[in-house]
Amino acid sequence: MSGLIPVLRKELADHFSGRRFMILFALICVAGLSATYVAAQSIRGDISGDRESGFVFLKLFTASNGVLPPFVSFISFLGPLIGLALGFDAINSEQSRGTLSRVLSQPIYRDAVINGKFLAAVITIGLMLLSIGLLLGGLGLRMIGVPPTLEEVLRLISFMALSVVYVAFWMSLSVLFSIVFKQTATSALAGMAIWIFATFFFPMLAGVAADGLVPTNQDTPVEVILQHEQLRQMLSRMSPSTLYQEATVAILTPGIRTLGPIMLEQTRGMLPNPLSWSQSMLVAWPHVIGLVALTLICFAISYVKFMRQEIRAT
Repeated sequence: MSGLIPVLRKELADHFSGRRFMILFALICVAGLSATYVAAQSIRGDISGDRESGFVFLKLFTASNGVLPPFVSFISFLGPLIGLALGFDAINSEQSRGTLSRVLSQPIYRDAVINGKFLAAVITIGLMLLSIGLLLGGLGLRMIGVPPTLEEVLRLISFMALSVVYVAFWMSLSVLFSIVFKQTATSALAGMAIWIFATFFFPMLAGVAADGLVPTNQDTPVEVILQHEQLRQMLSRMSPSTLYQEATVAILTPGIRTLGPIMLEQTRGMLPNPLSWSQSMLVAWPHVIGLVALTLICFAISYVKFMRQEIRAT
């Protein structure tokens, strides 16, 4: 593919040297360091009990003392902002400046431009989250003095990979808006509107829809209540934020055996032992596939629209 490597290098240089990247990186670092410090303080208060229960190192990313949310909550909330900030002006800003037509006048294929921008943003997201994860892990190791086991390392790697996919979805959505809308402000507002709706309003609407389709009260049988909860959860999983949160819980909490409501009879025969890494990945796998599919769908639509878009020199 002619021109992919030059476009990739140019976009990476723009990302890592821009003030936008520095601000986002500093924001995530401050939030992550604060959450990890608070979690480490709470873990050190009962380190003997945590050693007996196992998976002490994972608690650096999931524990909270009520003052600050855990690190995973910060990623769930701030991750979409990173993706939207990296892609909302990927195409329309170059069109408004007239640089896109100049780039395409060179021996560079049009698909190399969109592919290079997407790959550069994914690499930027991956390096950002990886460096922050290593920084927080080093701080936590220094404070609690308990190294991670192989099981915990596998779970943390899976969590970081899932976070990259989650942020990449919002980035691909913002790139799509940058192709659809000519103004960068409009594409940024559209991305923010989708993020706010999917994160805050969609779960509430899913509950309202479930109440309307399967109403419940104090005298409702258990089977109907279970059906109501299953419907509400199914509708809420149409939001990428819900998919990410549930998959994160399954990966970082080895004791989680299912992500849906179950009856007491279904728990008979279950052992209280934590699941292995592979078994936890099986629980979270449908959510992971859903996030990957949403990301690829957004990128595919962006690819087709960009390839068919008329670009003129201004």
